[in-house]
This record gives sequence, structure tokens and C-alpha cells, in this order.
Amino acid sequence: MPIRFARRTLGVLFLVPALLAACAAPSSSSLESRVQARVARATQLAGEDLKPLLGLCRPQPATRASGHTVDEVIRRLIAQRPPAPGRVFDNLYFVGSAWVSAWVLKTSQGLILIDALNSEEEARTIIEGGMATLGLDPRDIRYIVVTHGHGDHYGGASYLAQRHGARIVASEEDWAMMTGTLEFASAVWPPPPKRDIAVRDGDKLVLGDTTLSYHLTPGHTLGTLSLVFEVRDGTRQHRALLWGGTAFNFGKDMPRLQAYHASTEKMRRLAADRSIDVMLSNHPGYDSTVEKLADLKRGSTAGAHPFVGGVGAVDRSLAIMGECSLAQHDRFSM
Repeated sequence: MPIRFARRTLGVLFLVPALLAACAAPSSSSLESRVQARVARATQLAGEDLKPLLGLCRPQPATRASGHTVDEVIRRLIAQRPPAPGRVFDNLYFVGSAWVSAWVLKTSQGLILIDALNSEEEARTIIEGGMATLGLDPRDIRYIVVTHGHGDHYGGASYLAQRHGARIVASEEDWAMMTGTLEFASAVWPPPPKRDIAVRDGDKLVLGDTTLSYHLTPGHTLGTLSLVFEVRDGTRQHRALLWGGTAFNFGKDMPRLQAYHASTEKMRRLAADRSIDVMLSNHPGYDSTVEKLADLKRGSTAGAHPFVGGVGAVDRSLAIMGECSLAQHDRFSM
């Protein structure tokens, strides 16, 4: 009897961890309910003004796209007609394409270019051409900040740096990726620029009357940089956050999705602390840059600046991205 009892007891003891794990792991139905709740929350937060961000809540593929498929998609996106460049604030200008943004921040001692599009050709025609249209001299570019190490953001950086003597800035993590194994290697993009200035979370770039702070927001890449700086509209000053990498194009990478959510929460706290009231993207489709520029030119906003959404809208934007990252995490967990 004691032996049989001991065996039964051991059997029960061995079952306990499995039973506990089964109880701890959410069922597929509960995960599906959680996904629906997260998407509903994001949709509520988006209202009418932030609907473009809801594309992040759509189901994403479990594998990262590669090869000829990526090349063809990139070519189609590049082929879109670029929008007209425009002055967004007294010291901030848009010189990007229909797919990718490029921003020029004007300071009292030169220009800071944020992202450099896909190629030398785009750097010449869209960035330099757009700057000439806006009365800006590309020779005044002092720094080129690459928000993350994908070719649509670093593609024209080498050309512009060599031509105008500018320095190239990226995070330590993404320099390691760009000088090592690329996450996305496409025949459409040139090789990454040579390693130059590496920055870490919380570092600052001070140029003349302007201070730009770098914030590491891993997710889209391991070293995505989001930027905070002041913009001016006449006598009014605002603080802008440029989110450095938005899409979930890295497949079923659960730690990356968790890092993305943590980054949105980190920047929500910072945005509240610093009263950030302007939210920008490095892809114009996420922040409606082209539409807002058109409104600005038409003067059809009854005195309100279309790019100034307010502190609440910045918080909602970050919360939407966070909810969508968690929804995707839950989908992959099913």
C-alpha cells in the first residue's frame, strides 16, 4: 500500500506543473476576445483624426518578407508621384516622397535633415529639389539623422553627406545592424552609409538655437530613434515628437512586439512630462502629412494649425500604436 500510494502521489505531483501551465495559458477564444478588445480600444482612441494609425491593427504575416517580392513592392511605392514640398512650421519643412518622409529642421547655424529617402536619385530630385523650391540651401545641411536602419531612410544619406560635408547620425544599435547583417536587403537600395556618429538614449544634438533629443524606441528596429524638438509658428512655440519607426514588418518576433509596446508607454510618459503637442511620422501616410500640408496652404483650418493636434492627440497616437502592438502579440500567441 505505501508503495502504490507513493506512486500515485508522484503521478499527481508530476501533473501539477502541467495543470498550472494549462490554467495560466490563455485559450484561443480568450486571446481572440482580447485582440478584439484591443482593436476596439484603438478604434475608439483614433476617432476621426487618427484613423491612418489603425492600419497597424490589421493582422500581420508571421514571416518577414524578403527577396524579389520586397523589391517589387518597394519599386511600386517609389514610383508614386511625390507631393510638393512645404513649410510646416517656421523652422520645419517637409521634403519627402509620397511613401517616405524627409524633414528639414532649420537652426541658426545650419540645417538638420531627418531621413534621406531611398536613393541618390531621390536625394537629388526630391530632397535637394524640394529644398531649392523652399529657399533652403542643401550646402547648409550639417547633420543627417537616420531614424532607423532601413534603406528607405538611409538610401540618400551617403550621397548627401559626401556632397555637402554633413555628418550622419544613427543609434548604436542600428549602426551595428547597418554595418553587419541588414534586416532588409533590397536590390533597390544602395549599401548603408559608413558608420559615423552613434547616439544613445537621451543624447542631444545642439545646433545654434535648436536642441534635438534622441530617444531610443526599439520595436520597428532594435535601434529606432524617435526625436523631440521645438517648432515655431510665429510667436507660438510647440514641442514635436517624430516617431522613428511604425510598422510591424519583422514577423513573429514576440520580444520585438513587447519592446514596441514598452517604447510607446515610455514616450507617452515623456510626452506628458514635456507637453508635446505635435506628432510627426517618417512615413506621411501615418500622420496625414500631405493632407495637412494642403490644408495649411489653403488656410482652411480656421486659424488652427493642422499639425498641432494637442497633448491629448499625441497621447492617443502612442496609445493606439501600443494597443495594436499588443493585439498583434496576442494573435501570434493563439
